[in-house]
Order: sequence, then structure tokens, then C-alpha cells
Amino acid sequence: MKLITFTREGMKQRVGAIVNNQVVDLHTAYKSLLASEGKIRAQQIAEAFVPADMTGFLQGGKESVELAKDAVEYALENKNDSGYKFLYGINEVKVEAPVPAPGKIICVGHNYREHILEMKRELPPHPVVFAKFANTIIGPQDDIPFHPISEQLDYEAEFTFVIGKRARNVSQEEALDYVAGYSIVNDVTYRDIQRRTIQWLQGKTVDGSAPMGPWLVTSDELKDPSGLEVVLTVNGEERQRSNTENLVFSVQYLVEFLSGLMTLEPGDVILTGTPGGVGVARNPQSFLKDGDIVKIEIDQIGILENRVASVKEVIEVKG
Repeated sequence: MKLITFTREGMKQRVGAIVNNQVVDLHTAYKSLLASEGKIRAQQIAEAFVPADMTGFLQGGKESVELAKDAVEYALENKNDSGYKFLYGINEVKVEAPVPAPGKIICVGHNYREHILEMKRELPPHPVVFAKFANTIIGPQDDIPFHPISEQLDYEAEFTFVIGKRARNVSQEEALDYVAGYSIVNDVTYRDIQRRTIQWLQGKTVDGSAPMGPWLVTSDELKDPSGLEVVLTVNGEERQRSNTENLVFSVQYLVEFLSGLMTLEPGDVILTGTPGGVGVARNPQSFLKDGDIVKIEIDQIGILENRVASVKEVIEVKG
């Protein structure tokens, strides 16, 4: 399935599935399905097994995914005929980041061989790990805010996976069983701020610096995270191209490594690193500017495309 989080006027964020340019509200469709079967506690059962928020849904693991498939089949067969509204056209909703409020956003640096070389570094013996926070997450239909704190706004195409069940000390052989699915993130970075100290966090955690989407492709649909082409363009000009087979540390390795450090929870988002071609490493350097269109395409996932929009500085007067 292709899972999204969506909103609509007067509606809180909901988990949906994309099917042929239609959006199925999974929670409402499952509740309607239960009611059609005569379940007296349809509301409570739906809240427990197919909740309306993405993190709650992912906590249900594979059982929730299978029940959601039943809800999709029911929705397509009944098309809002049950008294519930659970089917929308894609243009009737706003698609948000698939995981809008992750508990952890863990990023891996220097994980594509060509990017390591362009940054004039050696292959790392261990993954280089840093963090972003939930304030950075925006969706596939949002603009990338360019805050007036820097003139060095850079792009980073990132193949991304999301944890589907609690993981601690998981082996590589079992690792993919703990992955809920895959998406795309642009690890937008303020380069001069990133580099003014030896810690990268400042330049990585500015509001709106992690566009995510367009959806989450579940791991039962995308079974092998290796061999996927990754391409980023700016205004149609190709800037980055690689393949996930070039990762120094694979998805399986990262699950093992990270779950050895910390407990990974459903909804945690892991960015696997960016290929060569980032703006700071080009000659001459080429940073993003207001109005630029950044497009990332990854095989079997889709396209994440966002426009850069300058943010006017607001001066707060305290008195």
C-alpha cells in the first residue's frame, strides 16, 4: 500500500491509502466495515486496530496493515454508500508528510561512496549518525521555507525508511521485519550554520528543513531496499544520481546498528544518507534560492517535489 497522512477542511490529520488517484480514509472505512458486519463496538474496535493517526497505526504493526487492506477493498466496493464519508478524490485533500510527528528522526551521514569522496573524506568504519527533529517535517505539497539566517541553503536527496515495530538488538537477518515502509526525505541543510561548529545539528534542525513524501510504501510492496535509483534535480537540472546499492551501510545494517544503540519505536524515521552532487561540493558552489523547484525521484517509491520560498524576517518587539 501507499500510505499517506492527509487533511481536509474541518478535519484533523488522518491516515489514508492512495488507490488510483483516490484517497481512502482508513479509520473511517474500517469503522464502516465493522458496522456493516453488525459489530456493536465498531468505533472502539476501529480506534484500537486502525486508528486515525499514523504513529498509532504503525504501532499496530502488520495486523493493522492487513486490516487496512480489508478497509480499502470495502471502501472501493461501497464508495461512501454506507452513510460514512471515507473515499475522496486526491484533489479534495491536502497530502501531508506521511509521518508528521516522528518520535525520532535519525540521519546517517557519509553513506554513499561518491558523496564521501566529494567531501574529501575516507569511508567511515562506523555509521556517522546525527538527528533532526519533528519541527523540520513538512509535506510533499508544502514549500521549503528559506529563513533569512543564511544564504547557503542546500539539498540532500535521502532514501528513507520508517520503523514498524519496537526494535532492540535486532540482527541484520531479521531487520527488514522491523521496517514498516519506505519514503523520500530532502535533508535540507543550512551549510554555513552546519559548519560553524564541529556538531552539525544547528544547520540540520531549522523549521521546515525535512520535506517528506509523497507517501509511505509499505514493506510488503517494496520488499528489497537495494538497487533503487535515486535522482535529484533543481529546476530540471540533474544534481544528484546514485543507487541504493551504493550505500556503505545498508538498511539491514542500520537497523542492527541503531537498535544496538537505542530502542527504535514504530514511526521512527531513518534517513540513509545522500549521494554525491550536493550544492556545497559543486564547482562553483550552487545553493538553493527563492523559487527553485527541487524534485527527488526514487524507484518504486515516487516523486517528492517542493518549491523553495523565502521567509520574510519578522521582528518581534518586546515591551
